[in-house]
Amino acid sequence: MTKYIKFIIGGVIIAVFLVVGFMTLLKNKVEYTNFNDAKIKTRTVEVKGAYLRDKESKFDPATTTFEFYMRDDYGTEMKVIYAGAKPNNFDDAEACVVKGIAKDGTFYAKDILMKCPSKYEANGNNIKNQ
Repeated sequence: MTKYIKFIIGGVIIAVFLVVGFMTLLKNKVEYTNFNDAKIKTRTVEVKGAYLRDKESKFDPATTTFEFYMRDDYGTEMKVIYAGAKPNNFDDAEACVVKGIAKDGTFYAKDILMKCPSKYEANGNNIKNQ
């Protein structure tokens, strides 16, 4: 084979890897949004908000699903169904991020990330001048 043909074959192989890598990145890209936008999107999104303590939440051990209501940062409320157990620190969290898709008025979460108040934040009473 001539050097020219080897060069073309190498270029094609590199181009294929770049295209596959780019497509994988686009497929796995998850964007932050709100519940209203999540309703019209067809791919996985992340929504930040707060757990509504005054509404019903329940865990079904038979199906290992946890259901609760959440309000996003724009005030929209939605029922969230998470395929998994209730996170240990769920009741103590000040905010949460759910990752999944919205369908038929319900958000189906694949993952829940909890934002808990930090016990390491500086408190004026606990800081000593040195």
